[in-house]
Amino acid sequence: MLIGCHLTIARGYKKAAELALDIGANVFQFFSRNPRGSSNRELDLEDVEGMREILRKHDFGPLLAHAPYIINLASHKDKTYGMAKRILKEDYKRANEISIPYFNFHPGNHVGMGVEYGIQRIIDALNEIITGNETTMILLETMSGKGTEIGRNFQELKAIIGGVKYDELVGVCLDTCHVYSAGYDIVGDLDGVLEEFDEIVGLERLKAIHLNDSMIEFDSNKDRHARLGEGTIGLDAIKNIINHPLLKDLPFYLETPNELEGYKKEIELLKELRD
Repeated sequence: MLIGCHLTIARGYKKAAELALDIGANVFQFFSRNPRGSSNRELDLEDVEGMREILRKHDFGPLLAHAPYIINLASHKDKTYGMAKRILKEDYKRANEISIPYFNFHPGNHVGMGVEYGIQRIIDALNEIITGNETTMILLETMSGKGTEIGRNFQELKAIIGGVKYDELVGVCLDTCHVYSAGYDIVGDLDGVLEEFDEIVGLERLKAIHLNDSMIEFDSNKDRHARLGEGTIGLDAIKNIINHPLLKDLPFYLETPNELEGYKKEIELLKELRD
């Protein structure tokens, strides 16, 4: 089972890998830079190699870099849009340089300009950023649908992917809290949700799972993560998700509201729930 959580790289990539080992993880996710700012640290290649050595030695699964929250590739404001493209381009390039398999981002908010407008802005940006020579796959995250978010349904994800020239480098990260809040009943009809995803997007595009419970009721269009078993999704549904034949071999990344000890306990719990 490939299971881990979100870890900070503020003290370095090697330290993050060591922390992952300490809590029983064999994958992890990290922000590509300050999640709520534009600052970025200089790359230390010795530190990166230290991380790689740990990953090789302990047979880690794919790492996932997460773009900062501040970027909005659907924005109509030139300054906001330009900054988002610059950050995504820089961080995607770095992810490729250090061989991170997946780079995830929130598609964006059209802020009243309309879904079609926002989707086209995202497509245009990705076509500037992806050259076709990369090895890192960009993942669109499924969103809860609050406000003017794009990515609230599978059709919107399909529209983005369909407009990207090098679409073989674009996949999807499914967030369990987000899709449940967006109205996809992964508790009562997981098979049906996956069938719909396959028909619209294609299961071959699904590369990662953000595994979270939800503080909010089904179809609320709100994004509030809960610890596993403490929300409206519940442990029975979580168990079904991690053991589902179409999902069980994917990497699962916890984004629950926890410190390291909490993540360690959830990883242990998931291992017990695994068939």
